[in-house]
Parts: sequence; structure tokens; C-alpha cells
Amino acid sequence: MKTLPLLPLCLAATLGLPGAAPAATNPAPVLAGLDALYPELDGLYRDLHQHPELSLQEEKTAAKLAGRMRQLGFEVTQKVGGYGVVAVLRNGQGPTVLLRTDMDALPVEEKTGLPYASQVKMKDDTGQSVPVMHACGHDVHMTVWLGTATLLSRAKERWRGTLVMVGQPAEERGSGAKRMLEDGLYKRFPKPDFAVAVHNSATAAAGTIEYVPGYALANVDSLDITLHGKGGHGAYPHTTVDPIVLAARTILSLQTIVSREKSPLEPAVVTVGSIHGGTKHNIIPDDVKLQLTVRSYKPEVRQQLFSAIERVVNAEAQAAGAPRKPEIVISEGTPATYNEPELTKRLVGAVSRVLGEPNVREGQPVMGGEDFSEYGLAGVPSVLLWVGTVEPKRHAQAKASGETLPSLHSPLFAPDRERTLRTGVTTLTTSALELLGAP
Repeated sequence: MKTLPLLPLCLAATLGLPGAAPAATNPAPVLAGLDALYPELDGLYRDLHQHPELSLQEEKTAAKLAGRMRQLGFEVTQKVGGYGVVAVLRNGQGPTVLLRTDMDALPVEEKTGLPYASQVKMKDDTGQSVPVMHACGHDVHMTVWLGTATLLSRAKERWRGTLVMVGQPAEERGSGAKRMLEDGLYKRFPKPDFAVAVHNSATAAAGTIEYVPGYALANVDSLDITLHGKGGHGAYPHTTVDPIVLAARTILSLQTIVSREKSPLEPAVVTVGSIHGGTKHNIIPDDVKLQLTVRSYKPEVRQQLFSAIERVVNAEAQAAGAPRKPEIVISEGTPATYNEPELTKRLVGAVSRVLGEPNVREGQPVMGGEDFSEYGLAGVPSVLLWVGTVEPKRHAQAKASGETLPSLHSPLFAPDRERTLRTGVTTLTTSALELLGAP
């Protein structure tokens, strides 16, 4: 297998990237070990990709991470908040830095055609057998995390402080970070001064990094609504209260919350993604169920959406003469991810000096969600950086032609492996060295 050479002072040249200069904090002596380490990381990535596990079932994945961290000399604790892994490396007086990776995969059938494609099937929460794939790139995150831990553990003479490496379960369920915090992450282990993570980007070129100061990802809330009517024969609608007509009116009314009630300067989404009601052509059912995803950034906008949805749903039911009030259940909530602006600026400066300023770009906030937000809300300044994954020539061609590339969660998502892994390790290692103390 051919690998890309790593120059001692600058990774950018190894990836064919323009405009790089030596870093002021000079992480180059630590990063110089990446060249020899890469074949091991490549093998690890392939193994993780071929053996994904669903959320809350990451037993074997967690064991792999824990075993490797013990070999590196970390103090390792398993089964924190489920299958969570916490590995601590103490190296004298200095800041405490948390680096997080997620571990879970998705119920997606892989269609990449790669020689190391996943063939795994697992039983989900309902007992149904489903295909499983790392379609969100958590295999990349884990490999980058372990690569960073390896480089830092082998260069302890170049930094001071404490590393807290967190392998988190159930990110796709939006619950893993909260579970770990509730299980004492900030009490049983050194509380970090900073928290940092990286995430794949399916729209950025491999070898590049994107950042978003402030709100970067959204509050994500799932709402389940049951509308109650009075069923009967479809030929005699006047003897019923039709919940399907009620659902139709409710769905249309909900759309006015974003368009007419909320400030147009505050982003928000109210989407009805599922509607279920009825069993036969000529039967008016008793109930209809709606499933909504509701997204926002600011807490006050989030609460405004909840209040408006409740008001609209109840008002439409009352107008229809429904026999009883609708049921509204909010579940699977993930708070918005907020990148502390000054910390973001600091890390971007450090990474830019290594990758080169043209390869570190400000991106746009997205309406996706990430429970990495929980670490910041628990009182720790935090930053999540995006790592490009698209082969650069393909990225340029797609941009020129308007082609839509496979997104995260797509069965076709396949990162440009070597560039992505090298850039991710470089970014996370450089960020850690920027925050840790000098010898």
C-alpha cells in the first residue's frame, strides 16, 4: 500500500495543499511520527469499518479502543454511561483537555462496493435484524482519536497536563454524552478545561478543515403527536370527527410557525416526517399519529417552537370538535452545539499554521445535531471542527457540475481514506498541543 510522505515541518506539502507555514507552537516533532504510524491506523480503520455496532451495543468496539489505550499507558475505565470508555493520561501540571470520539454506527446497508465494506447485521431495539454501516464516519473519528492518543503518548516530553480521551456511545441516538455525564464523567475523572472533537464533512475536500464559531449544529427534537377523532363509516362522515382531515389542517397550520411567528433572522425548521392513520378506504379512523423533527439554535427559539406547536395542535383539535385533547410527547432531544468563539479562533490559528490558511475555512452552521454539545453545556468551553472527506479532484468536479455528492448517512458515503485520516490526526493533535501546557 502506498502512503503519502510526511514532511517534518508541514503536513500540507504531503497532501498537495498550498500555502502552509511552520506552526508557531511547532507540533511538527510530534506529527513527524504520523508517517510510521499511518499503516497501523489504516488497518485499524478498515477493521472498524468492517465491524460496526449499533447505538448502545458498542461492546466490541469499546473493548478495541480500551485495549489499545491501555497499551499506550492510559488509565482506562470502561462501561461509563453504557459502553463508554474514559482513558486518562497524566503528564505533570498543566491544563486538562478532553478529546472525544463517538463509536456507534447506523442501521444502513452499505453500497460503496469497497473491499472492506461492512456485511454486518445486528438486531435493533425491536429485535429486527438490520444491516449496519459506519455511514456517518465514526470509524474515521475513532481512528483519528487513537492516532492522536498514540502520537501524544509517545511525545510526553513536549507537553504538560492531563489528557482525558472519551470514547462515547450512542451519539446517533443523541443520548451517549448525557449518559456519560450522568455517570460521573466530570466527577469521577479530571474535569477538563477544554473539550475538542472532529467530525466528518461530506461536502468538503479531503485535506481541508472547516470551522464555525458560535452555533454550529442545531437543537434537534423529535415530537410524537396523536390526534384523536371519532371513527366511523366513510360514507357517513357527518357522524364522525375525521382525524385525517384534522391532521391535514394541523400539518398546514404548523408551517406558519416558522414563516409567520418566528423572526426571519432566527433559523428554525418544523418538519412533519411521518403521518399514520386508517386501515381501509371506507373507514374513518379514531386516531392519527404525526412524527415531527423540530430544529433551532437558540434556547428561546426552541421554547417558542414548542409553545407554538402545542397551541396550534390543540386549537385545530378544538376547531374540529375532537372528543379529547391531542397527546404531544417530546423525545430524543439534542441541544445545539456551540463552539466557543475565542477558543475556536485559537485552535483555527494553530491548525492553519500547520495545514496552511487556504485549507482551513469558515463553514456554515447546519441543522444537523450532535450531542457533543452536552460537554459544553456542562460547563466546559468546547469546539467541534469539520474534517473534509471528498477526494479533491472529485470535489472540484462536483462543485463545477453541480453534482450532489453522497451525504453523511448515505449507503454510498466513502471518505478519501488516507487524506482524511492524516488531516484528522494532524488537526486533533495540533489542537491538543495548542491547549496543553509547554514543558
